[in-house]
Amino acid sequence: MEQLIAQLRTILGTNFHFYAKSHSYHWNVEGRNFNDDHAFLGALYLAVFANVDLIAEKIRFLGAYAPTGLVRLLELSDLEDSENIPDSRTMFANLLADNDRFMYHIRAGIAAADQANEPAISNFLQDLLDQHAKHGWMLKSIVK
Repeated sequence: MEQLIAQLRTILGTNFHFYAKSHSYHWNVEGRNFNDDHAFLGALYLAVFANVDLIAEKIRFLGAYAPTGLVRLLELSDLEDSENIPDSRTMFANLLADNDRFMYHIRAGIAAADQANEPAISNFLQDLLDQHAKHGWMLKSIVK
């Protein structure tokens, strides 16, 4: 069970970091496709943010506490942070790489949930993986 809780905390931190990065890119995107890029990033960060509370509740469901504070969430994240504002193509390439990394952790969470005999959490994570598979497909199509 501790492995599942630890993995869910990593998923929460990484999800929150992915949300923050996609939101900051939404604010700062520029270029010829500004309108489409801005709209896509807006939809992306909203979809990712919608899962923050759901992931934290799964941790609580297991009797553990969800991490608090931005510093702690960033410590749990497996994504690279940057203070630079990249061009739009690099933004999407960064998000694609981040999404792939996040999916790795979701898959590890599914394995941990199955090992802990927590099918409801496994199902939740499988749905989350499906959402991010779609995000990945869209990001790949934009970067291509």
